[in-house]
Amino acid sequence: MTPKPNNFAFIDAQNVHLAIKGQGWLLDMPRFRHYLKDKYSVTQAFLFIGYKAGNEKFYGFLQRSGYICIFKPTLELADGRIKGNVDAELVLHAMIEFQHYDRAIIVSGDGDFRCLVEYLLEQKKLAKMLIPNQFKYSGLLKSLATPENNIFHFMNTLRGKLSKKNPAESI
Repeated sequence: MTPKPNNFAFIDAQNVHLAIKGQGWLLDMPRFRHYLKDKYSVTQAFLFIGYKAGNEKFYGFLQRSGYICIFKPTLELADGRIKGNVDAELVLHAMIEFQHYDRAIIVSGDGDFRCLVEYLLEQKKLAKMLIPNQFKYSGLLKSLATPENNIFHFMNTLRGKLSKKNPAESI
């Protein structure tokens, strides 16, 4: 019997949240964690997220759901928006953990991850890149997919399986 792979997921929380929300649905985070485990043999799911005081209950919920939260300090912009860019942390952790996983699943549509995806492909360490919205993601990523490597899976097709059933439900 072949042992199950030991794959790690590296998730850009803000990119996923905004892309999914922009399609009119919300991602059920516990169901998504189970999906990653069942579909891609993900043993560790790193969720890169901006930290905002007052959201501790939500962060605890994510951790109880099986995510390893990697927090980035946030800045409040002049217009009131909160900015917490996690790109460098995601790339850094993918490299820190490189020897500990068989293959990586990168969850984002951000072109800033192109160099990471290229490197993982060269090293034969990329299982998939899950793109939250197939109609709206970086052109820098599009040229990486070939019929031979079939690296993209689009989350648009997962709405029925992974959408939050009651968006008003509290955590």
